[in-house]
Amino acid sequence: MVRLVSFCFIALYLVGCTTPSRYHVEQDYGPSVDVDVSQVPDAVPKWEPYSSGGNKTYRVRGETYNVLPSSNGYREEGIASWYGHKFHGHLTSNGETYDMYGMSAAHKTLPIPSYVRVTNTDNGRSVVVRVNDRGPFHEGRIIDLSYAAAAKLGYHNKGTAHVVVESIDMAEPSRYVQIGAFGSLDNAKRFRQKSEQWANSSFRIKPESGVFKVQIGPLKTLKEAQDMISLAKSNGILKPLVVFDRI
Repeated sequence: MVRLVSFCFIALYLVGCTTPSRYHVEQDYGPSVDVDVSQVPDAVPKWEPYSSGGNKTYRVRGETYNVLPSSNGYREEGIASWYGHKFHGHLTSNGETYDMYGMSAAHKTLPIPSYVRVTNTDNGRSVVVRVNDRGPFHEGRIIDLSYAAAAKLGYHNKGTAHVVVESIDMAEPSRYVQIGAFGSLDNAKRFRQKSEQWANSSFRIKPESGVFKVQIGPLKTLKEAQDMISLAKSNGILKPLVVFDRI
């Protein structure tokens, strides 16, 4: 018994005694009184690059989840739940801070971030939320909404609702890798000709505010861009970067 108490004390010391983990809260819960969320605006869809965190294959409770390559065309019907104080203020799967009063959601396989419209089939109410977390991992549930989103859909006091989840597809901009910027067009052209020797791809010189930018592309996928950045670095380019053109 003494050894057990000592072990528990050491474990608590290692994880920190002043900052309780969300896993110390056995049962999730919402505000002690209903909060008026009618003025909380829906998430505003915009194109965003997928985050570096939360988008790899992962395992939870012995099950493997493969993240979808895109949210385009996604539609699913099923049971939605919501999460509140247990996770409020803690990090989401992509490293953001969860706010139970924001318009966000957790999903098992949609890429992060994604935007979806969620409709409560019982009352016809709809909200737009931004997916930035993973879950829910209770059997039979397809999405976990923030407290505010659940309240706007009218099921925060019931816990779950039957919903339709539909992706809001965003046009992806053209992707380029920029490898140099010059004040002279002639210098930019010479640099492009030299770079064409090691990069078997399309190039362009983009004038912008008196600067001539040498860029490789367009590149279809993020992996193509990452591979091109690696190739550029191996050929002496110090700071290649991904840039985008809005379609």
